[in-house]
Amino acid sequence: MRLQKVTSLPPQAERVWQVSIHPTLPLVATASSDKTARVISMQTYNSLSIIEGGHKRSIRSVAWKPGLTGESVLCTGSFDATIGIWRRYEHDLDASNSQGGDEEEEEWRFALVLDGHESEVKSVAWSAGGNFLATCSRDKTVWIWEEIDEDNFETLEVMQEHTQDVKCVTWHPEEVLLASSSYDNTIRLYREGSEDWVCCSLLEGHLATVWTVEFEKPASPGYREEWGSRLVSSSDDLSVKVWTRVSRSGSTAEARKAPPSILRGESIEENWIETSTLPRVHTRAIYKVSWSSKSGRIVSCGGDGRIVVYEEVSAPDTEMVENDERKPPKTEWRVVAEIEGAHSVFEVNCVQWSKRWDKDAKGENDEVIVSCGDDGVVSVWELASS
Repeated sequence: MRLQKVTSLPPQAERVWQVSIHPTLPLVATASSDKTARVISMQTYNSLSIIEGGHKRSIRSVAWKPGLTGESVLCTGSFDATIGIWRRYEHDLDASNSQGGDEEEEEWRFALVLDGHESEVKSVAWSAGGNFLATCSRDKTVWIWEEIDEDNFETLEVMQEHTQDVKCVTWHPEEVLLASSSYDNTIRLYREGSEDWVCCSLLEGHLATVWTVEFEKPASPGYREEWGSRLVSSSDDLSVKVWTRVSRSGSTAEARKAPPSILRGESIEENWIETSTLPRVHTRAIYKVSWSSKSGRIVSCGGDGRIVVYEEVSAPDTEMVENDERKPPKTEWRVVAEIEGAHSVFEVNCVQWSKRWDKDAKGENDEVIVSCGDDGVVSVWELASS
């Protein structure tokens, strides 16, 4: 297979740090060094809105709030150490889309600013239910916020487990389980304890900065209930790793049951083990990985300008242990497509899988990859037969 470019949007004035795919609508949002976030149609690839005026420095991260109807809410995290909450009615977005992409940024309302971080905000993420928001920063902290009612957020916890800059936060697609990755080479997971949020697991294995983490979605073809939850991470050590949750005995038999309950007196400590290291392709830091819920493939990008797509190979039989429990298999992955110089000579900062919405879409399971880079360009790619 090969990666084939579908389109590239006109370059923005400065680098684009991140793209975020809307959970239900044909929209993608961008975070840029020019202090703006842009909303782009995934049907026409036209720019619909420029969101500006809320931050004094680069917008580093953007995230759509899930589970809404009639309105879209976008969260922005900035190097000015603040988080912005923006609101816009969906019919306005639809109207802009049908008109071919007139930019009507005044329709976005800057509803709220959240502050508290002492340094640059690096990542923002909503929980699957949309009631929790996680943010992380160069100040080494992870903040967990709860939206009490519209435009009213309460700080639930400030986690100070990491010893260095925190690069990424992400939520489990079904559980209230948060993961973070850091310059301290580790991944940490958090749950709500009896009184406070606590770190329930420490994942060590990378030898340098862990730039990003992402959970596998249960809808993924590679998802196996008997294996338990998995997540993927990428690092400055040029590796992409897959981790699987197991019980303390090392099996997935217990780990795949309902999440632990403080009310039942159960420990919330979790055991995650490294089960795969993907083929080494990148020659510089791997900034982002994205795990497709449609194909089960993983895509990565990084400082070497490459975009690489991996596919999971049929797993060997799971290892039988005492009590007929099973250890998760150490599955193998292979590279199915890669492209060098995806954004010319520039670094590729982010890649995300997206449902395909344009006129060439071949069905509900058709998907594309959206990328962005230091060249200020957002590009869309498809996997084509060689």
